[in-house]
Amino acid sequence: MNVARQDRAPVVVIVGPCASGKSTLAAALRDRGLDTRIVAQEHSIVADLWRRQRPDVLIGLDVDLATLRARRAPTWPASVYASQQERLAPAFAAADLVVDTTPLDAEAVVGIVLAWLQERGFAPDADAGASVSSG
Repeated sequence: MNVARQDRAPVVVIVGPCASGKSTLAAALRDRGLDTRIVAQEHSIVADLWRRQRPDVLIGLDVDLATLRARRAPTWPASVYASQQERLAPAFAAADLVVDTTPLDAEAVVGIVLAWLQERGFAPDADAGASVSSG
């Protein structure tokens, strides 16, 4: 992605399939003052829709079908999941960080992402800011 410009906060864009934790992560990052945007790449046939946000950092969140079903609906169609994975493939390939949220709770995902962002100078100290709440 782009190197963060000094005249503005870095833009963090999150993509991922349904129930991967995009909204929860975005809220936690916003609570810490980061310019964070979710792109519904999983619903778009535009392969590089995420690029339109001009991110400095692209984060992909992934989840397996069984966990998606546990989080969202037991009857979630495998065909919808497969379609989302296909639509997300180019974004995941371009992502700066991809986190498989399958075995993780919200706190762990936020911790991983914040630590990664902090190591690269895109985020404040990981201990700063609000706590995470699932939702």
